[in-house]
Amino acid sequence: MTPPMPFRFRFRVRYGECDAQSVVFNARYADYVDIAVNEYIRTLFGDYQHLLDRDLDIQVVSLTVNWKAPAKFDDVLEARIRAGRIGNTSFTLHLEFYRYGDDRLIADADITYVMIQPSGMAKIAVPERVRGLLEAGAPGVLISHAGELLQES
Repeated sequence: MTPPMPFRFRFRVRYGECDAQSVVFNARYADYVDIAVNEYIRTLFGDYQHLLDRDLDIQVVSLTVNWKAPAKFDDVLEARIRAGRIGNTSFTLHLEFYRYGDDRLIADADITYVMIQPSGMAKIAVPERVRGLLEAGAPGVLISHAGELLQES
């Protein structure tokens, strides 16, 4: 049996994100990771404010991106997100970026966050509720900001 698709987020490459070589500028992938993870976090926990209201927050401690193929202006990219390692005070999310339409792998990334308590600016253990939501993920969920769903109709 095929496992369900992981959480997916689609977006369109904008002109200003491309460089003189007419491909997405490498530094933009950090933005793409951040935008996709924000949609994932919103899906898992609701509005980000829900974490902050519980005196919880996350801070990036590591981001690694590996490029596989170029993306160009107006391409629709699909970020697929799964939880990686969930430790005592940190967790890693694994992202894969595919070009929508031909399913070509464009890049993959691992981002590690540390759980903090903003009131004390100190790291804390990942709460069990948060751990459970991260472990469950959001399989089958698709959020699109690209407009491609309208074009399919």
